[in-house]
Amino acid sequence: MKNKVVVITGGSSGIGAALAVNLGARGARPVLVARREKELREVVSRAGPHALAVVADITRRAEVTHAFDSAVAAYGHIDVWVNNAGRGISRSVTELTDADIDEMMLLNVKSVLYGMQAVVPHFRARGRGQIINVSSLLGRMPLAPFRSAYSASKHAMNALTASLRMELHAQHPGIQVCTVHPGVVATPFGSNALHGGVDSRALPGAQSAEEVAEVIAGVIIAPRADVYTRPGAQKMVVDYYAAEDMGLAESRPPFMNPPK
Repeated sequence: MKNKVVVITGGSSGIGAALAVNLGARGARPVLVARREKELREVVSRAGPHALAVVADITRRAEVTHAFDSAVAAYGHIDVWVNNAGRGISRSVTELTDADIDEMMLLNVKSVLYGMQAVVPHFRARGRGQIINVSSLLGRMPLAPFRSAYSASKHAMNALTASLRMELHAQHPGIQVCTVHPGVVATPFGSNALHGGVDSRALPGAQSAEEVAEVIAGVIIAPRADVYTRPGAQKMVVDYYAAEDMGLAESRPPFMNPPK
């Protein structure tokens, strides 16, 4: 891990901030990318002597390119790119607007695509590198109908991630493409969701951002294609897709009814 250059989008809070602090303590060189300069610099102050802040809006391709260029200018190369930035939504399918869908796809899919397309040529030239896309358990199972468009966007992101992994595998085996699926995490994710929502920190059993960051750090040390941060989550996904009647499975816990 020592001296690895790791770009982390959404680095000003939550999982991204926790990951930056975790990696900085291990001697890595985290490059934190986010829009909020004040918050970003506060995290950088805790993320080790080699942490770097890059103020950028990852929903704009040119600014993602700027983040890439800034990391390479500072450190000469990039070892790992973590697409972590994203946002939730609190709306059921029948309530969704065009604007809702567009924002979810921009924030959770296109921004990830911009990051992958920015860094892959660099990794190809070096013959190695790692992309980690932070998804969600909702990207595998529609556990919460009021997160409908968020869940859909994460399903789309998962498909892009797997497709890139397959695209690169034969000719570029040194490039690792990984997905990490957290469940509920104790961050402001819920209250910051489009159209508001319950603060995820208030939900029972919410996993800490630090615990998720430790899992991601483990994926950097020992890359795996698809990783869940909670014990038992992968089995839950497998059981859901193996169910003879998925509709019946969706009527039982842990699936949630829409809020009243």
